[in-house]
Amino acid sequence: MKVVCLDAKTLGDVDLSVFNQFGEFVCYQTTKPDETIARLKDADVVITNKVLITKDVIDACALKLICITATGTNNVDMAYAKEKSIPVKNVAGYSTNSVTQQTFASILAVLNEVKFYDDYVQSGGWAKSDIFVNLDRSIYEISGKKFGIIGLGEIGRNVANVAVAFGASVCYYSPSGNTQDVPYARVELEQMLKECDIISIHAPLNDKTKGLIGSGEFAKMKNGAILANFGRGGIVDEKALADAIDSKNIKACIDVLVSEPMNADNPLLNIKNKSNLIITPHIAWGSYEARVRLIEKVVINIKDFIDGK
Repeated sequence: MKVVCLDAKTLGDVDLSVFNQFGEFVCYQTTKPDETIARLKDADVVITNKVLITKDVIDACALKLICITATGTNNVDMAYAKEKSIPVKNVAGYSTNSVTQQTFASILAVLNEVKFYDDYVQSGGWAKSDIFVNLDRSIYEISGKKFGIIGLGEIGRNVANVAVAFGASVCYYSPSGNTQDVPYARVELEQMLKECDIISIHAPLNDKTKGLIGSGEFAKMKNGAILANFGRGGIVDEKALADAIDSKNIKACIDVLVSEPMNADNPLLNIKNKSNLIITPHIAWGSYEARVRLIEKVVINIKDFIDGK
């Protein structure tokens, strides 16, 4: 077989040579839309993270298997692939620990004013101090806080478990309404917005979550509350968030945006209260360990296809 990886750069420093076992393996760091068909012309298997596999691509090539190095499948025309009897295999469950860890790394960085105090020390401020401590900005504990989770899938449940370990009181809102049999209080979104000190989003982007958190929702939140979005861009209105950070002292930890990479004119780049915001470039899924697990599962997906599973 010929296996072609279209966007290896999105996978970082993990070893992709394992795909040589299937025959010819061709690896491209990035692929532009007008390059896709030429690169897949004689491929049996395509490995893609974000490169689009459209109807035109499927018609122009002779693909036997589409492998997605992600959980989401929105970069593939799933209906047309099914019509053409081309299996599409994604990977789920590989990044739960990674996303959970980044969620708390960001929330804790905000609560503990990590950037402010690191800058204070690095600039020489502490070396000039006449006392052993600096308390210019208060730091806060997760313990005793009301911690709301939007989307209680595998990642959301893992985040809930860690929040409980920190001593938080956890509740959740289920946009789908399907979550059952969990040891946490189920609340409506309005109640969560009004009562929670920390709200963490771990939901997919769909008709029920698109634009879920906008100016009306921020108006209901507590002053100084923290909003974390580790679900998908588009769930949170970015202009409304920027306004809330400056007008209500809302704090935010954001790993996903509507447009990725970030647009240079994104309103979040122009807020006044910059210490209230941490933005990371969609890295929560991508711990080294998670990426290794991802590749291992893609290999299994190809082997299963060969074995007729």
